[in-house]
Amino acid sequence: MPDHHISRKELKQDKIKETIEHGAEAVMSHGQFAAIVVGVMLVIGIGYAGWHFYIDRQTAQASVAFNEAMKAYQGRIGTAPNPSDPSGPTYADEKARDQDAFNKFHKLADTYPSTNPGKLARYYSAICLEDLDRQNQALEELKKISGRSDKELAAMAQYQMAVIDARAGKTGDAAKLLRALADKPSVLVPRPMVLLELARVLRNSNPKEAASIYQQIKKEFPDTNIAEQADRGLDSIAPKS
Repeated sequence: MPDHHISRKELKQDKIKETIEHGAEAVMSHGQFAAIVVGVMLVIGIGYAGWHFYIDRQTAQASVAFNEAMKAYQGRIGTAPNPSDPSGPTYADEKARDQDAFNKFHKLADTYPSTNPGKLARYYSAICLEDLDRQNQALEELKKISGRSDKELAAMAQYQMAVIDARAGKTGDAAKLLRALADKPSVLVPRPMVLLELARVLRNSNPKEAASIYQQIKKEFPDTNIAEQADRGLDSIAPKS
């Protein structure tokens, strides 16, 4: 009868063999996993590079379109070309110029909405709508811009909304926007500019507060051009003898 007793030595050898086999499987599995990870990383890297290339190309195209739209926005009225830019467009009247500029800015904003030129074009399209006496549409566009994450562009939109409200006789709404901007100024919409506009808005409806704001400007920003403008503002509301 054969001896089926497995010695301690044979058991140990089987364990070693099993360990080696599992180790080989583990190495192969790890190698396959590593290959998959490398493959995924390559795909991500290629995708990221491709996305960067796409964004850069979109931005470059948007910049060219923005320059063309700005040429229209600054176009010359009349038949004679602009001496400083003979290739620049000329228009029969301001309405024709503003409409052409709006069309270009609006198309640019819709075509390249995620680029910086596209975002700025949205703001300028709203300005063109205001120039075309389409204030309600301009305000709608500006409100959308003011709610977005770009702090500088949002501040520009809010400032322009205040200007439109003031022109429409909505002094309270304009003053509210300007006070908020004065408390949280930005680089492109600085506090002194906002305070000066706020004083101008209140000059007729609340001359006392306007005078106080002019004095505040002189105190906060002495020996500046803005302080000189505040002086002229005070002169304009001073009682005439």
